[in-house]
Amino acid sequence: MSPDKLATYRAKRHPDRTPEPMPASKKAARKAVAKKAPAKKAPAKKASAKKAPAKKAPAKKASAKKAPAKKAPAKKAPAKKAAAKKTPAKEPAGKKTLATRAAGRSTARGKNAEGSFVIQEHHARALHWDFRLERDGVLVSWALPKGIPLDPKQNHLAVHTEDHPLEYAAFAGEIPAGEYGGGTVTIWDRGRYECEKWTDREVMVVLHGSRVEGRYVLFSTAGSGRGRVRGPNSWMIHRMDPAPPKWSPLPELIRPMLCDPGRLPRSDVGWAYEFKWDGVRAITYVDGGRLRILSRNDRVVTASYPELQALGEALGSRQVVLDGEIAAIDDAGRPSFGRLQQRMHVLDVNRARRLASEVPVTYMIFDVLHLDGRSTLSLTYDERRKLLASLHLAGPHWAVPPAFTDASGSDVLHAAAEAGMEGVVAKRRDSKYEPGRRSPNWVKVKQFRAQEIVIGGFTPGKGNREGEIGALLMGLPSPEGLVYAGKVGTGFTEETLRELRHELDGLRRSTSPFVGELPKAQVVGATWVEPTLVGEVRYGEWTADGRLRHPSWRGLRPDKNPDEVVKESTLVDG
Repeated sequence: MSPDKLATYRAKRHPDRTPEPMPASKKAARKAVAKKAPAKKAPAKKASAKKAPAKKAPAKKASAKKAPAKKAPAKKAPAKKAAAKKTPAKEPAGKKTLATRAAGRSTARGKNAEGSFVIQEHHARALHWDFRLERDGVLVSWALPKGIPLDPKQNHLAVHTEDHPLEYAAFAGEIPAGEYGGGTVTIWDRGRYECEKWTDREVMVVLHGSRVEGRYVLFSTAGSGRGRVRGPNSWMIHRMDPAPPKWSPLPELIRPMLCDPGRLPRSDVGWAYEFKWDGVRAITYVDGGRLRILSRNDRVVTASYPELQALGEALGSRQVVLDGEIAAIDDAGRPSFGRLQQRMHVLDVNRARRLASEVPVTYMIFDVLHLDGRSTLSLTYDERRKLLASLHLAGPHWAVPPAFTDASGSDVLHAAAEAGMEGVVAKRRDSKYEPGRRSPNWVKVKQFRAQEIVIGGFTPGKGNREGEIGALLMGLPSPEGLVYAGKVGTGFTEETLRELRHELDGLRRSTSPFVGELPKAQVVGATWVEPTLVGEVRYGEWTADGRLRHPSWRGLRPDKNPDEVVKESTLVDG
C-alpha cells in the first residue's frame, strides 16, 4: 500500500486526524480506497428501502398467496444495515479501541478460524516488528520493539497502533526517509490465526505461521502500573505455550575460551589458522536487534563502541552470541593497539560517539556460541564456522576474517608479518568451545615478544618528567604472590601518563605488594599500589633472574584480570 493510499484511508476513517504519509510504492491501492467512497451514501439507501414497502403494500395484500415469492428483497434489507454498521468511516479519532471490535460478541469465543495475520520487520528510526491481525475488514496492529517472544518466561512490549487497511499486509519495500515510518519493511512471517478471546484489554490468539506457531495473549498495561510504559497504548505480548522443542533462551553469560601461548603445530593436519588482531576480546549478545557487549572480564562495554550498535539491527530477529576481537585499524590498514587505547576506557556516551568518528573500531568476529535458541558450544570448530558464514556478517564496522584450512601455519604467520599483524591463532578443527578455559586446542603465536603484567607501583620521574610517573614496577602472579618482573619507563605519551596517574593515585598503599626482596636501586622513592591493574609491554627477552629486558609500554588491559596473567612464550621462528 502506498503512502498516499494510507493517508487517504486515514482521512476517511478518522476525519479529525491529521493524515500521516506512508510509503509511496503502490499507486493502484489509492484507487481502491476512492471506490469505497459511495459507502457514505448508505443512510440514503436505508431510507429508500423503508419507503419501498409502504408504496407497494396494497399490491402485496391483493396477492397474498404470491407474497412468499415477493418477500425475498425484504430479507436482504437487514444485510445492508449490518454492512453499514461495519463501515468504520465515521469512527472518531482517539476512540478506536478494541472494544469496538468486541462489541456484541462473546469474549470467549472458542477456537474459531478468524483470519490472517502478518508480522513485518520494520527498520525505521528504531527497529521493531509490526504485528497485525485481520479483524472486521482492517488490520488491528501492534508494534513490537523486540519481536515475538518464544520464551514463555519473557513478555515483550507491544505498543497498540492505529488500524491499517487489509492491503497493507502485502507491503514490503522502502518507505522514503523523512516520511512516517521511513525505512525498510520486509514480511517476517504470515499465516492464519484462531481467536480465543477479544476484548478492549485482552486478545488471545493461536498463530499458525511459517516461523511462529503457538498460543499468544496480548494484554493492556495502561494505567495498571505493569510494564515500563504505562500510556494508553501500552500492551504486552506473552507466549502461553511452552517454548518450541529444543529451543533454549539466550544465555546471560558465556565466558570466552582462552588461548595457550605457544609455537606453531608441528603438523598442519587438523588445524585452522586465523590472524590475531591486536585488539580486545569481546563477547556480543544480540536479541531483538539490541546489542550487549561484554569484555573478557565480564564488564559491559556496550557504551564504549556505539558504532557497533548497527550490527544488532543487521541481525534483525536473530538471537545470537558472537565471539570476536575489537580492533582499531590505522591509516595503513593495520591494527593499532595504541589507537585502540583511546577507546578502551571511555564510558561517557557523548565522548564515545565523538571518538567513534575520530577513531573508529572494527569487530572481527571469529565464532558463534549460540544461534536462534540453540547452543553451539558442543559443535566442532568447522561446524561453528559454517554457521558463522551463513549469517553473512559484513558491515561498516564488523567483519568475519578468513580462517585458513588449506595453508601451512608458517605461510599464514609469514603473511601476518608482512601485513603488520600481531600474529596468528592456531585452532583444532575438531575442537569444541570451552567457555572460560585456557585450552591447548587454541594456540596463539605472536610475531613479537609481548607480555601482560600487573602493576605493583611506580617510581618518580626525573628531568622533563619530574613530578610525573618515571617508571612502572611490573609483576607476574604466582602461587606465592606477585613476583617482581622489572620496571618499564618507555613507550608512554603525555596523555598515557596522565591516565595512569589518575588510575594509580586511587590505589595507593603503604607496603610493597611484591613477594621477596626487591633490588633497592630499582625501587628508590617507589609508590606502592594495589595490584589490580593489568598492562602490556613489548620486550627483548627474559633475563636469567626473571626480569623483562628492554620493555616498552603498550597500554592498559582493562579487559583482563590480574589472575589471568601468565608468562608468555618466546617468539616463534617464522
